[in-house]
Amino acid sequence: MSTIPITLRGAEKLKAELHRLKTVDRPWVINAIAEARAQGDLSENAEYDAAKDRQGFIEGRIAEVEGKLSAAQIIDPVMLDAGGRVVFGATVELEDEDTGVAVTYQIVGEDEADLKLGLVNISSPIARALIGKEEGDTAEVQAPGGIRRYEIVAIRYE
Repeated sequence: MSTIPITLRGAEKLKAELHRLKTVDRPWVINAIAEARAQGDLSENAEYDAAKDRQGFIEGRIAEVEGKLSAAQIIDPVMLDAGGRVVFGATVELEDEDTGVAVTYQIVGEDEADLKLGLVNISSPIARALIGKEEGDTAEVQAPGGIRRYEIVAIRYE
């Protein structure tokens, strides 16, 4: 199995979710199943069916998160020595050459990406266009409205 890059923050979020699933959600659903069983006939017991469905979801998510963590290559952006180049985990300040609008993105793994928070997936077109570039370089990104050009204003590893 190939490794999946993830930032330290992303790995911590996954570990916290796994802990919650195992210590809160799993015991809760086990208790809900026991209570539904105590009501008698299971063939027409909607609470039992719902609890079993929820249990299946929780167990599936536990397996999924454990798999992601076992395949994760955790990268701490603070520890990077990329020589001023854009790499995974870097925070990049950009300026749109056409509009002058400034944006800031951090390049993260697939599970961490959230454009509203400025976290872009490593496999997104903008991240692929930025990787390997340095301050002052121009990155051309194929956007739905055509090619956009961004000047790299600053690169931080935080």
